[in-house]
Amino acid sequence: MRVAVIGAGVAGLATAKVLMQAGHEVVVYDKAPDVGGVWSRSRRYPGVTTQSPKAQYSLSDFPMPADYPEWPDGAQVQAYFAAYAEKFGIRARLNTEVGKAEPCGERWLVDGEAYDRLVVANGVFCEPAVPEFEGQAEFSGRVCAATEFHDVEEARGKHVLVVGYGKSACDVTVPVSKVAASTDIVARQLLWKVPRLIAGRVNFKMLLLTRMGEALFRYVRLRGFERFLHGPGNGLRRRMLNSVGTVSLRQFGLPRLNLVPSGHMEDIVKGAIGLATEGFFEGVADGTITVHRDTVITRLFDRDGAPMAELANATVLPADLVVCATGFRQGVPFLPDDVRHRLFDERGNFLLYRQIRPLGAPGLYFNGYNSSFFSPLNAEMAAVWIAADIAGAVDLPTEDQMRQAVREQLAFMDVATDTHHCRGTKIIPFSMHNVDEVLGDLDATISPLVRASHWLNPVDPAAYAGVTPKVLSRLPRKAVTPPRRHAETG
Repeated sequence: MRVAVIGAGVAGLATAKVLMQAGHEVVVYDKAPDVGGVWSRSRRYPGVTTQSPKAQYSLSDFPMPADYPEWPDGAQVQAYFAAYAEKFGIRARLNTEVGKAEPCGERWLVDGEAYDRLVVANGVFCEPAVPEFEGQAEFSGRVCAATEFHDVEEARGKHVLVVGYGKSACDVTVPVSKVAASTDIVARQLLWKVPRLIAGRVNFKMLLLTRMGEALFRYVRLRGFERFLHGPGNGLRRRMLNSVGTVSLRQFGLPRLNLVPSGHMEDIVKGAIGLATEGFFEGVADGTITVHRDTVITRLFDRDGAPMAELANATVLPADLVVCATGFRQGVPFLPDDVRHRLFDERGNFLLYRQIRPLGAPGLYFNGYNSSFFSPLNAEMAAVWIAADIAGAVDLPTEDQMRQAVREQLAFMDVATDTHHCRGTKIIPFSMHNVDEVLGDLDATISPLVRASHWLNPVDPAAYAGVTPKVLSRLPRKAVTPPRRHAETG
């Protein structure tokens, strides 16, 4: 078949590679000048690094270079994905923004060009959500998203406000603080931060990037040892998780800095799980970074020709540059209204079975709408699922059953994350549960011994390198085009 993929980030590249190996012709579109998605030079901000270590952020059959640091920077990650595209012969139409993708009979038209299937892989971080501040129209300073701030020299000698307290906000603050006249963070809510090295010695992946670490958070369906952890062992589970918070308090000196978040470390899933930025709390301690907690900017204005910002707590700050690291919107503006109407529930959440297949939109798939600790691995396994479904090899439930499963998952994530699941696209911290469900549909798995080892050791994506060739070898050589009957209920 001829397949269009919108987006050349990790999900788009993994999809293209797998579908090409399955024998399809694939055309990838991206509005950026290079591959890599959020890691493109057109989007990355000073100080950006991966959140997961390099081994956990690698694709299964393409490890990151051995000389990369444990947490590669943005340029290194982009070079890695460019090398992946080169190795597997993926040619993307760069600098090409898709204006319209619409169904036409059993096919899809992408800006008038016909395809048999369409995969949306534009990413859940494609549209920065920048607040509109009172007085901004007359404000003489600059307001921008973090993804629009590319050169730290733009901050030299200036008074800089960074809005937000997630990883991107803290990442960009550190290099800015080294050149700016003043650097202030305006944080509506403090979030728990996980040290890269807990107690200065233990890599956080040993605790939170294992299957045991994932099992510490209650999933919608408990299985095996999870039943013990969330039953008789609940006290032990809570102590294990919150002990990381206790270490963080001491390690970063949060009480002394007045930066203790509300709640407990186990509440981390209810916000943005953030890896602590090296140098951030040190900057707060030495006074080069000032955090204004539990407040927001109420207006921007000029006073005596100087740009200023007023906060809700009545503090007034100089503000030559306001960098907003305030999250993203998950948008698909290129899809027609009738398709988008079927994609969302009444609250605007995506209705995606397995985070992949929309309901009531034949021939359309999504990949990368499963933000996780192991985004490359989750995207790769989703790509294999898409290849199998195109070939008619996924035994799907009825549409009503899929709709019910999606709604149950959304209702669970509402509770688990206090509705902070980015319109249904964030699956953190349930990354491997998603992988297991996707592979369960394909009757594919890895060695039980290796899988068991991932309970105590960090999950290694390389362990899944054999999944793609195994599944593809079982597919028909030609895709099945007639509609398939749904599995019977019961």
